[in-house]
Amino acid sequence: MSQKNDQDLERFARELQEQIMNQLRQQYSPQVIERWQNPHNFHRLENPDGYAKVTGSCGDTMEMFLKIQNDRIIESSFFTDGCGTTIACGSMATELVEGKTFTEALALVSTEEILKKLGGLPEPDVHCAQLAAETMRRALADYLYQKKHAWKKIYRKIEEK
Repeated sequence: MSQKNDQDLERFARELQEQIMNQLRQQYSPQVIERWQNPHNFHRLENPDGYAKVTGSCGDTMEMFLKIQNDRIIESSFFTDGCGTTIACGSMATELVEGKTFTEALALVSTEEILKKLGGLPEPDVHCAQLAAETMRRALADYLYQKKHAWKKIYRKIEEK
């Protein structure tokens, strides 16, 4: 390819990207776009104290991981194969619970709270917030279960390897 063709292609790509971003800005809040492009806590934690994996109605799968010390969430993370909106919702769910006690987190995590903190979502994307809230609630429930049955955590570690 000639240098002119390279420049034309680069210009086309920049313009297309800008058009896409303008469309996204019309549909989504700055909070959603920020967490979509730069998700917080997007990784798997090893040996979590609470864990859940849920597949949503759209087929997206989300995993939540919790590290809890003295009944306080010291670290939380998530992983998903989902769309940008699912990523934004997972990111927000982990942000909501970090530093909170188990009880505070359980009371705080809801579809409504995730939507509020993200500045809302278009109706077709609300299920992404539902998936994030449900997965986090199940991770919290898993922590409680593991706490009552600590010996079972040993077997989970073996099964994960």
